[in-house]
Amino acid sequence: MNRRHLVYLDYAATTPVDSEIAAAMADCLQSPYGFANPSSNHVAGRQSAELVERARAQVGALLNAEPRDLAFTSGATESNNLAIFGAARHRAHRGKHLITMTTEHKSVIECFEALQREGFDVTWLDPDKSGKLDPQLLEAAIRDDTQLVSVMHINNETGVIQDIASIAAICHRRDVLYHCDAAQSAGKLPLDIAALGIDLLSLTGHKFYGPQGAGALFVADRPGCQLEPLLFGGSQERRRRPGTHAVHQILGLGLAAELALSRLAADLPHCRRLRERLWLGIRDLPGLCRNGDEKETFAGILNVSTAGVDGESLMLALEPLCVARGSACNAQSGESSFVLRAMGRSDALAQSAIRFSFGRETTNDDIDVAIERFRWAVNHLGKLRPPETATATRA
Repeated sequence: MNRRHLVYLDYAATTPVDSEIAAAMADCLQSPYGFANPSSNHVAGRQSAELVERARAQVGALLNAEPRDLAFTSGATESNNLAIFGAARHRAHRGKHLITMTTEHKSVIECFEALQREGFDVTWLDPDKSGKLDPQLLEAAIRDDTQLVSVMHINNETGVIQDIASIAAICHRRDVLYHCDAAQSAGKLPLDIAALGIDLLSLTGHKFYGPQGAGALFVADRPGCQLEPLLFGGSQERRRRPGTHAVHQILGLGLAAELALSRLAADLPHCRRLRERLWLGIRDLPGLCRNGDEKETFAGILNVSTAGVDGESLMLALEPLCVARGSACNAQSGESSFVLRAMGRSDALAQSAIRFSFGRETTNDDIDVAIERFRWAVNHLGKLRPPETATATRA
């Protein structure tokens, strides 16, 4: 295999910017008004502001949300921080109990850990072995002083889909705000904010063919759903996120949202076919197990572990495949997946996990290359594994 021929199967981490979107962003930067400050009152500023508001409407259409309820950010990490810190601090006078899951993205987990150091009380809920949250577990965890629940829609490592409609309903019955990290689902699954009743929702453009560095936070326009800002110094985004708008990136985010909405019906079955093709090609390998609920898992992600195989060695052996061992934000730590450990996987199985993720541009040929390379790598590493010694056997 030509090692210079990369096969990209890491769409859960980031997607390539659509060529039409990239061209529109470049035109924006070179136009006589695209570089202007949208907060300025001169003609160039007003034209620039129109681009921002058009993008806001496009993202709103993707979510069936009112555009004015969206605040542009630099991505899901900032959106998660703004939602969690902002809501918890604003409602602290009503109570300081918060709830989240042990399998959330680090940009959520570390917010709650920081709030614990501020004096908040956090309940950490574990998933079942399939990665799902039992709604009854959430219901039982809510107290009179609970103010915020944060549970992601699609897990970034396993692809497990949570029942966010049920979660939102439980929270609303108890007058608790519900924040949803939708970084992996926005632009990939249908999302109807109005029907779901979500209070706070985070998304980022680089997960659905938009630019890196552009995201949004939905904040429901209802009593009790207000935020303390993290930044100060301007009136932009209704003072929730002040600062000069990155117009070309926001334009790219809006176009990506519009394109995603038009492609939802085609992209989802395409990814489902690719995932099943890959699974059928590797499922008979010795020691292989699939991580996550097989039915309630996003079609664009397949996470597998292989008993007796070292994850780091497997990653190297898989090159030139571009896959992941877990979250991209946690990839440099070298630790086994905390998500899989919370689901009950052993440390060894969690450490050997590989996440394949597919997108609009993934082909059957890409999957066939992945099958061939993964089978070779697992079998090759299995042959290199030293035989168990008598001492190890007795132990």
